Amino acid sequence: MPSSKQFVSYEMTIMKDIAIIGAGITGLTLASKYKKAGHNVKVFESQNRTGGVVQSKRINGFLLDFGANTLNVRLKKTKKILEDHNAWNSCLDANKLANKRMIVRDGKIIDLPHSFSSFITSPFLSIKGKLRLLLEPFISRAKNPEQETVASFISRRLGKEALMYGANPFISGIYAAKPESLNLKQAFPKLSDIEKKYRSIILGMLKLSKKEDNPNLKKARLISYHQGMEELVRNLSVSINDEIFLRHSVQKIFPQKGRWGITFKNESEEIISEVFDEVYSTIPSHKIPTIDWSGIKENEEVLKLSSVPHFPLALVYLGFKKENIKHPLDGFGFLVPEVENLKILGTLFSSTLFPGRAPDGQILLTTFVGGERNPELANLPESSILSLVKNELTHLLKIKGDPIFVEIKKWKNAIPLPDQGMQERKKIAENLSIKNPGLFFRGGHLNGVSLPNCLDPQSF
Repeated sequence: MPSSKQFVSYEMTIMKDIAIIGAGITGLTLASKYKKAGHNVKVFESQNRTGGVVQSKRINGFLLDFGANTLNVRLKKTKKILEDHNAWNSCLDANKLANKRMIVRDGKIIDLPHSFSSFITSPFLSIKGKLRLLLEPFISRAKNPEQETVASFISRRLGKEALMYGANPFISGIYAAKPESLNLKQAFPKLSDIEKKYRSIILGMLKLSKKEDNPNLKKARLISYHQGMEELVRNLSVSINDEIFLRHSVQKIFPQKGRWGITFKNESEEIISEVFDEVYSTIPSHKIPTIDWSGIKENEEVLKLSSVPHFPLALVYLGFKKENIKHPLDGFGFLVPEVENLKILGTLFSSTLFPGRAPDGQILLTTFVGGERNPELANLPESSILSLVKNELTHLLKIKGDPIFVEIKKWKNAIPLPDQGMQERKKIAENLSIKNPGLFFRGGHLNGVSLPNCLDPQSF
């Protein structure tokens, strides 16, 4: 009798017609993977460009990233994917100063500890807060890990002060959200798994680092590209350029004699239908209702996939003459804990991170406003957003004069949050695929928003 491996190998030799909806990082990666496996692939993208939220633009000598600013390569498999797409050797390592992270405490920017000795001397936490954090190896496991929030986890294991000055700004920097809103198992599954297996996070991470089958690289690399993160998009697209159809908006998906029909509007506004063996939807959750799913089984469940919370976010790019900023900008940037009652979420020192982000003698700062903490601020007029950012940065960074460059990018639906409902949405997506063989759902709202997750969109 043939083994399961033989069955898989046999199935992979059958050439399929595969449609992928959405040409973001997830869609491009899937298309490349299936084309390499010998399948016929067609990518439908409603916009006139690929990459989704990963966008880079050079304006007046300043290089701006409108989506992800960096890619943190920790996993061996992430490196392998980049190598397979000629996106490894061409990448650009971040300045070593990027290892230095900062937060605001008591109205001033302070360095976060990067060693045990700096932990002892850092004003990041009070003496009481540091002693509480050192108790972590003695804390028991969660009683209900499936429903634990990030806030509950950090407070329970590391203390309330670590939550206020560690997790809170950290979460705002990644998700533009509050740790109380995120489910630990969905947002940081590795932390949940380490506690389950080793009880202590600190001791568990030490043990994992010594394992021979450690999936992590010996040394992580924080990278970008000479032309910004959109260069990664171009690398992912090279092998599938002929399979990508821009300004092709999918209108309807329906079963068609054991296969899948797709009705779409092309760049000439013509309505056309084609048939495929498999369909992968990788579009953002808030765009799922734009497609007619009425023909599929349990179609009422599809709209539940769009119930992901998103909050608006404004990215404010300011250029200054170097001599007009007193702060040395000698790090990655700084984040603002909610308890500090400032309006901005944090600022990246973009021209410190990578070369070529600003003209010689000038500085580029990228500041984030809005998110779950202050969603209304992201919807203010640009002049109002600029004013509040200038006011707070002037105080924090000791800036003289006005910026010589200003650009603002607004995202109405910025980041899909891995909240308490994410596991249920995953179950819905999985059940829809079972009831509708050949129809699959992928994307940041299900697989996670980090670039490594988007580059490796596993099933769930």
